[in-house]
Amino acid sequence: MYKDFGTQLQIFFENYLVGERGSSKNTLRSYRDCFVQFIDYLTMAKKIKPRKITMEMMERSLIVDFLNWLEKHHHCSVQTRNQRLSCMRSFFNFMMYQDPVHLAQWKGVCTIKMKKCEQGKLNYLTIEAVAELLRVIDTRTFKGLRNLTMLSLLYNSGIRVQELIDLTPSCLSASGPHCIKVFGKGNKHRIVPLDDAIVELLNKYLNEAELDLPGREHHPMFFNSWHSKLTPPGVCYVLKKYFDVAKAQSPNLFPNKISPHVFRHSRAMHLLQAGVKMIYIRDIFGHASITTTEIYARADTKAKRKALEGAYASIGIVEPEIKAWKSDNKLKELLQNYKF
Repeated sequence: MYKDFGTQLQIFFENYLVGERGSSKNTLRSYRDCFVQFIDYLTMAKKIKPRKITMEMMERSLIVDFLNWLEKHHHCSVQTRNQRLSCMRSFFNFMMYQDPVHLAQWKGVCTIKMKKCEQGKLNYLTIEAVAELLRVIDTRTFKGLRNLTMLSLLYNSGIRVQELIDLTPSCLSASGPHCIKVFGKGNKHRIVPLDDAIVELLNKYLNEAELDLPGREHHPMFFNSWHSKLTPPGVCYVLKKYFDVAKAQSPNLFPNKISPHVFRHSRAMHLLQAGVKMIYIRDIFGHASITTTEIYARADTKAKRKALEGAYASIGIVEPEIKAWKSDNKLKELLQNYKF
């Protein structure tokens, strides 16, 4: 006897993800999107109405077909496919304890492998490109000031777009040292230092927005015309608007695409190039592991070259003169007679 699909899905979200794991809103949203797409797949591709979905039909082949459907019909990237698989695995791992009678069936789904994909090129801007993009923002209007402050903070702090739109004036330190408190993935918070220039711009913006008044400490720091906090697509729209203007003026400075996360990559790369240790970058950016931070070191060929040059210089290695090699007959003879 199989358990009801809808009931188990509800228990999974309410009791497990929220109750046991304390998952963040972003995590819950990701799981929700996965199962909405799964139900869409069953409805459109398999002609199964939502009320007719059962746990009995949850075979390994069905989940693989769903993942392939995502790539073919939704044009999802391999990374998105793998993320959806991760969500499905989590649900069926949960089902192993909920319904151990059908353990082999749930285990079969969990054995689906992640699809391999090529490591994409890390997309980031040069310092000159960031400066040029911010320069084209017209600050004679309040929206212009808001956008300059928002994008400057996004770059200066290296925070994620969701972390940016969740900020309130209370997140900003009232006194030195200047920093902001950010709530990131997994409901974890971290302290991100800010330099004097961005703090001065923030204070000017908060004053113009009347967010420095008593009682407005928990109002969204960056808001729309209805005083609601911005959405990720809203921030993307603002960024792309200025990106298009800046790219038209200086096409060689910019890549073909832009996103708020490119600002995060750019800041991390610039900190690395400035000599900031990776362990500090990891903490500032809220990376779970130093391995994540290492992608910037792997992407920066200039830093690699400097590191190698520095290593040679630090131990006093100099290029040998060819004359010394040719004139040292004993050395040549020794090497020629040596059996490798």
